[in-house]
Amino acid sequence: MRSIPVRRLAGPLAAVLVALLLTGSGAPPRAPSPADALSADLDRLLADPRLSGAEVSALVTDAATGEVLYQHAPGALLLPASTLKTVTAAAALDLLGQDHRFTTQVLAAGPRTGATLGGDLVLRGGGDPSLLPADLEALAGQVADAGITEVSGAVLADASRYDDVPLGASWAWDDQAAYYSPQISALTLTTDGDDDVGTVRLALTPDASPGGPAAVRVIPPEAPVRVTGRVDTGAAGSDTTVQADRRPGGNEIVLSGSLPAGSAETDAWVAVDGPARLAATVFAAALARHGVAVRGGLREGPAPADAVALAAHDSAPLSALLVPFLKLSNNGIAEHLVKEIGRVRSGAGSWAAGLDLVRDFVHRNGLESTPARQVDGSGLSRQDLLTTSRLDALLRFARRQPWFSAWYDALPVAGDPRRMVGGTLTNRLRGTPAEGRVHAKTGSMTGVDALAGYLDRADGRTLAFSVLLNNFVGVSPRPVIDAFVVRLTSDSASAAAPAAPAPDTAGRRSSHDWEAAQGGDQLSGRRASSQ
Repeated sequence: MRSIPVRRLAGPLAAVLVALLLTGSGAPPRAPSPADALSADLDRLLADPRLSGAEVSALVTDAATGEVLYQHAPGALLLPASTLKTVTAAAALDLLGQDHRFTTQVLAAGPRTGATLGGDLVLRGGGDPSLLPADLEALAGQVADAGITEVSGAVLADASRYDDVPLGASWAWDDQAAYYSPQISALTLTTDGDDDVGTVRLALTPDASPGGPAAVRVIPPEAPVRVTGRVDTGAAGSDTTVQADRRPGGNEIVLSGSLPAGSAETDAWVAVDGPARLAATVFAAALARHGVAVRGGLREGPAPADAVALAAHDSAPLSALLVPFLKLSNNGIAEHLVKEIGRVRSGAGSWAAGLDLVRDFVHRNGLESTPARQVDGSGLSRQDLLTTSRLDALLRFARRQPWFSAWYDALPVAGDPRRMVGGTLTNRLRGTPAEGRVHAKTGSMTGVDALAGYLDRADGRTLAFSVLLNNFVGVSPRPVIDAFVVRLTSDSASAAAPAAPAPDTAGRRSSHDWEAAQGGDQLSGRRASSQ
C-alpha cells in the first residue's frame, strides 16, 4: 500500500489524518476531563521533593457511592500513627455503645461500728480516663456523709478491672515520662479536661530577676512524686528551654533549662510510675480534708468479694469522651477503650482481649479490604500497620451507623479556632477553600504523617480521603498533605504549591504522638507540628 504524504495535505482533512496517525485510533483526541486533571494534579503533589524516598499511599472516594476518584498505592501497609484511633473509636461505639460510662467506686471492706470502719476503704477503679481530683474530693465527701470518720485499715487502691500490663507493645522506652505515653491502669487520674491519664502537672513561674530559680507547683499537690533539679530564670525575651523528665523505675522528676524573665506560668505534664497509687494518695488526702482519718496508710490490691459500696462516680458518656479522644488525639483514652472493650465483652480487661474484639468488629462488618495489624488502640506502636484502603472502607461504613454523628463530630475540623472543635487541625488549612469543610483525624510521629476523613465540597458532594506518608526525613511534608486536600475542594485544574510548614499554636498539647525527636515542645505541648 502506498504511504500517504501527510506533509502535502492541508485543511480539515489533514488535521483528521494527522490525529489518526498519531493516536492510532479512529476517534479524535479527547480533551482532558476534570477527573484526568485531578489525578494529574494529585500525582504532581505526591511527587514533591520532600517525599523523595518516602512511602506514600492515598485514596479518595465518593463517600456516598464508593466511586474511586484517585488512588496511589492504596494497598500499601504503612504506619498509621493516630489515624488508627478512628478504628478504635468506631469499635468502641459499636461494642460499648454511645452511652457507656466508667464508674469509680468506694467500698467498705469490713464491719461498721458507729463511725468507725473496721477494715479497708477501697477505691475501686472503673477504667475512667477522665477522673479528676475534684471527683475524688466528691467521693470523699460521700464517705463522710455516710457517717464514717475513722478507717482502721488502709485506703486500698483496686485497679483489678484491667490487667497489670502498663505499656503497649513496642512503645518507645524513652517516652515513658511523656504525657502522651502514660501507664494504663483501671485506676488513674488526670489533672484537667484534656484527660491525660496517669499524669501530674508542674506549674513553673520564672523568678522576678534573671538568674533566680523558677518556682514549681505540683498539681495535684499530694502527688507522690519528688522534684529535683531546677529551672533557671533567663533574660527577658530569651528562649524557653525547660525540660521535665522522670527517672526510670520511680517518680523522681528532674527539671532543667530556663524560662525568660517576665514570662507567664508554664506547665509541664509528666506521666507517673504507678497511676493507681497516685489516685489513691490524692483520695486519702481528700478523706482527711473531710474529717475521715485512715489509720492503715495505703495499699494496692483487689477488693474482697464481700465489700459493700459506699459511694460512686460516673464518667461522662462515651460520646462525650470521644471529643478529647479524637480532637486532641489522646493516647490514654484509646488504650482505656481497648481494655474496656475486652472487660465488658469478654471479661478480660487486657489489650489481647480488647484487640481480638476490635478485629472481630472489623471482620464482621466487611472492612478487611486489605491485611492490617493493630497492636494498640492509639497508633503509638511502630508495629501497627494500616492501608488507605482500610481507612476508606471504615470512613464509608461509619456514615451508615447510628453512632456516626458522635464519631463525625469528634473529628478535628480544619481551621476552626475553637480548641475542642478544631483540635489538631486548628491551625491547618486556614484561609483555604478547605477551611471548615474537613472533618479528619491526624496522625504523626517521627517519619510519619497522615490524615484521613471527610471533605464536604461546595457542590454538596462529600469525599472520603486518606493519606499516609512514611519514612521521610528532613523537612516535614505536611504541606503536601494540606495542598492535596485543598485540591479536592473543586474541579480546578490547578492547585497552589505546597507551602512551607507553619508553627503549631493550636493549644498547649495538640499532638499526643508527635515524638520529641520532631523538635516539639514537650513541656508546653505547643509542638512544632500538630498531629
